[in-house]
Amino acid sequence: MRSKRNPTSSSAAIRVGLTIGDPAGIGPVIALKALRQLKGKARVTLIGSGFVLAKAGRLLKIRPLAADLVDLDNIKPGRFSFGRINAECGKASLEYLDTALELLKNDQLDCLVTCPVSKEAVNLAGIKFSGHTEYLGERTGGSVPAMMLINKKLKFILATRHIPLKDVCSRLTAGALRDNILAAVKGLNSLFLIAKPRLVVCGLNPHASDNGLIGTEEKKLIIPAIKKLRKEIRGALIEDPLPADTAISQAAKGKFDCVVALYHDQALIPLKLTDFDSGVNLTLGLPFVRTSPLHGTAFDIAHKPALANPNSLIAAINLAVKCALNQKKD
Repeated sequence: MRSKRNPTSSSAAIRVGLTIGDPAGIGPVIALKALRQLKGKARVTLIGSGFVLAKAGRLLKIRPLAADLVDLDNIKPGRFSFGRINAECGKASLEYLDTALELLKNDQLDCLVTCPVSKEAVNLAGIKFSGHTEYLGERTGGSVPAMMLINKKLKFILATRHIPLKDVCSRLTAGALRDNILAAVKGLNSLFLIAKPRLVVCGLNPHASDNGLIGTEEKKLIIPAIKKLRKEIRGALIEDPLPADTAISQAAKGKFDCVVALYHDQALIPLKLTDFDSGVNLTLGLPFVRTSPLHGTAFDIAHKPALANPNSLIAAINLAVKCALNQKKD
């Protein structure tokens, strides 16, 4: 692996930036495993610590890979170990992300794939951090990006994200529904080249409230918001709220292109049950394509590289390349 401060240019169509995430997590290991399996199918620039990647390579018993590396050299060897949550690694993971953003800004990368970071580790470093999605939005203009979660069978847009379940009703507003559904339609248009996307909204309450018998959110909030959106978005079908189980089942059979989930687990549970390995997080509303695997840092197995599955990261890299190519066509 050759160490470079800046990736070289080549004739490759899409240049992928890959941050290793928290150095003590499984990010370095799955990054090396993914690159080994992709075998040059994507032109990837790794952004991280050369020392950590070399250590991961020794654990995996693989030879150095012919990949560009932006080595920030920000981990002290004497104090590092895989699987240990600490402030130094939290700070380093944001430095990788900031470097990737600079390369994207300077047109040295076409898209970004991020390995998992630890919110706890970043906050231990004294940096307020609620997640990749929010951080990237703040650093690229202050917008609030939308989170689309994808596997081979389903696509979800999340109307609310990492908040307590008790706060969902108060945070679920007509504005939140509008912004996320609009982002989904634009993303399906430009990144997946779906001219007239079909969306279905999950009901918040069991049985989508049974016409108000089990809650009133569907009748008072969700249905009026959808009716208003239909007038604003002429090129998409937006179905009235269906019971979540029905909406997701029909989407999995191909009736809908995207499901609007109203809270986090309404999307994550079916995604991981139907096909965890192909799960990808795609951030919409940024000036570039960004994806990530659909799992966390897995500190508990970080020192056991044989257990780290790279399939979700491989899916994230492949999707980033596909979406970046489609974006150029759009």
